[in-house]
Amino acid sequence: MEIPDKTAPRLFLIDAYALIYRSFFAFINRPLTNARGENTSAPFGFANFLQAIRDEYQPDYIAVVFDSGRSHREELYPDYKATRAKMPR
Repeated sequence: MEIPDKTAPRLFLIDAYALIYRSFFAFINRPLTNARGENTSAPFGFANFLQAIRDEYQPDYIAVVFDSGRSHREELYPDYKATRAKMPR
């Protein structure tokens, strides 16, 4: 991604659940685990992504946003994201 020259403060908005989902499934074949055997793939990928954004683009601000839960999309279309794998717990 090409970022224009910095002429104004830079703000990066991060979709937290999308990044958590991506990070978890990036290591699905060889999950990262801690000494207790707990899967740490999602926090590892999440932290690495934020660090890469910070190092590569030097933003003035980073905001991580989370969904509030179910949305009107499920009411309008019950099969919304129905084929997507369940979020890891």
